[in-house]
Amino acid sequence: MAHERLHKYNTRDAFPEQELDNDLCWIVKAGDHVIIRGQTGRVRGKDEISGGADDPVAQTDNAMQNVKALLEEAGATLDDICAVRLWISDRAFVQPVTNTVGKWLKGVHPTMAITIIKGFARPQYVMEIDVDVILPSEKAQ
Repeated sequence: MAHERLHKYNTRDAFPEQELDNDLCWIVKAGDHVIIRGQTGRVRGKDEISGGADDPVAQTDNAMQNVKALLEEAGATLDDICAVRLWISDRAFVQPVTNTVGKWLKGVHPTMAITIIKGFARPQYVMEIDVDVILPSEKAQ
């Protein structure tokens, strides 16, 4: 079975202010695995940041809305998430970001790694989340 790659793009289009040229996608479905690239406060389909540069809760809510929508496109749900990786730009944002993710994933119990980093592709981003899913056999194709 070939991997299904959804929402293909090139970084030169996504980040025109930078000199990048990488062919990527937002989501890969490979058998029973679903992998979603990092989601941020960037409003899907627009070049704007949810809540602005100083609102980690709004950015995290936006990122989780994106994750939910992408999972649904791949035939998965938030309940199928196995692993979460968070990158956060400031230690002060750990609590609001993780608590916001926690509201979306109440009862799911994924693994979670948190890394505090110096910066993102765009300076307005304060967080990024990516997730890995292993689908239950009844959902895997």
